[in-house]
Amino acid sequence: MIDVLLDADVLGRQRTGDETYVENLLRELPGAAPDLRLAAVTRFPERVPDGVEALELRAGSQELRMAWRLPRLLRRVRPRLAHFQHSLPLRGGGRSVLTVHDLSFEREPELMPRKDRWVFKTVVPRSAKRANRVIAVSDRTRDDLIELYGIAEEKIRVIPHGVDPAYSPGGDQGGGYLLFVGAVQRRKDPRAALEAAQELRMPLVVVGPEREPALATELRTLGADLRGYVEKCELARLYRSAAALVVPSRYEGFGLPVLEAMASGIPVVAAPDPALVEVAGDAAIYADQADLSGAILHALDHRAELRAAGLERATRFSWAETAKRTVDVYRELL
Repeated sequence: MIDVLLDADVLGRQRTGDETYVENLLRELPGAAPDLRLAAVTRFPERVPDGVEALELRAGSQELRMAWRLPRLLRRVRPRLAHFQHSLPLRGGGRSVLTVHDLSFEREPELMPRKDRWVFKTVVPRSAKRANRVIAVSDRTRDDLIELYGIAEEKIRVIPHGVDPAYSPGGDQGGGYLLFVGAVQRRKDPRAALEAAQELRMPLVVVGPEREPALATELRTLGADLRGYVEKCELARLYRSAAALVVPSRYEGFGLPVLEAMASGIPVVAAPDPALVEVAGDAAIYADQADLSGAILHALDHRAELRAAGLERATRFSWAETAKRTVDVYRELL
């Protein structure tokens, strides 16, 4: 019998933070739980690492997958416990763990397309209430779950992300460009990063899937260098060669690019969003959108101090620890 089944549908789908979370968790879970039989449901079984059984489940419509195909698979394999992201399948009464990354659709609803907002507002609260345990990736997300949905605090476990070993420092010369990493959407506010870069007469490299094509077109027209989704090795190179990472996001549940940039040895300039402050602490410079260019100049002037502080801060986060604490949650229910 499968002890823990992880819904890994995001693998291979360029889902940025969600995919990073599942990829790294799957890599570390076998070492954290050698006595448990682990399985992952995915469209791309070749992406599942050794030590985890791959269960292929093709899906066209996500709604059909969650309403029918995934419940049917769960009935067939009957895992002792299942772990999902964002939402539980519509049917299936087994024990479950739900990871919630953020509630941006509640806090900043106008920054999400109407259909996506409706789906998230419908399924996430119901799923969080049904799940036996909820993993929040930050204190900020935990607090939102309690305040907005009334989820009992004792049901929530805060388990931060880790940092992939691919992100490591290079030389300390600093490149001639500023870097923005994240999906191209209004919530991340890449336009603010571009305006700050232009004030400083520096190029801006934008890395991430183009979730809002009109915004992507606007950024290109204004001179940003959009690279789209890039593989991990190329992203690591772009981090190491950048002058600084700029994160003007209006809302975050965690902020993986901040952690990855610190581990790569480059300064971080970020909005004073609670989750970003939670990740970076005193190792970043914080500024609202209107003050970004001055904050970037300050960061470049204090590059050596920020590099040292960021590298030290990044050592506090590891995917091995994330997996260990996640296994502790599994064992509470098994």
